[in-house]
Amino acid sequence: MTDFTHFDDKGNARMVDISDKNQTERIAIAKGKIYVGEEILNRIKEGNVEKGDVLAVARVAGIMAAKNTSLLIPMCHPILLTGVDLDFNISEKGYIEAEAKVKTTGKTGVEMEALNSCSVALLTIYDMCKAIDKSMIITDISLEYKSGGKSGIYKKCGD
Repeated sequence: MTDFTHFDDKGNARMVDISDKNQTERIAIAKGKIYVGEEILNRIKEGNVEKGDVLAVARVAGIMAAKNTSLLIPMCHPILLTGVDLDFNISEKGYIEAEAKVKTTGKTGVEMEALNSCSVALLTIYDMCKAIDKSMIITDISLEYKSGGKSGIYKKCGD
């Protein structure tokens, strides 16, 4: 087995040992969408959702999610994050796109933190708007970009 597996030589689960890895600047960007009805889209744009500023709350939730990824994903290392940015794009095509950018200088990447940030931000939008319409659909959560570490740069193809 390779050194970078979540199983030891007896097949038991383990956290990968990153002690010998070099510290590098690492960045990951993840995106995802939530399709919402016209009423939700308009109410978010107008700031007229009873529970409050939907995108502001979703932004804070996404940042908190990035910081707490290792508590949710069993084999993720706790990482000292140096930055988390979360932006939203409201599309007239009936969806809101979330984009999470996570940075660190460390020995392991922040892909899971970016994906978790994006996911929780979208779930928060759902939570804050479900009283209006429960038929929202969360989709297309993916890693768009990552840099740093031995594997270098990754850019998603095909958009």
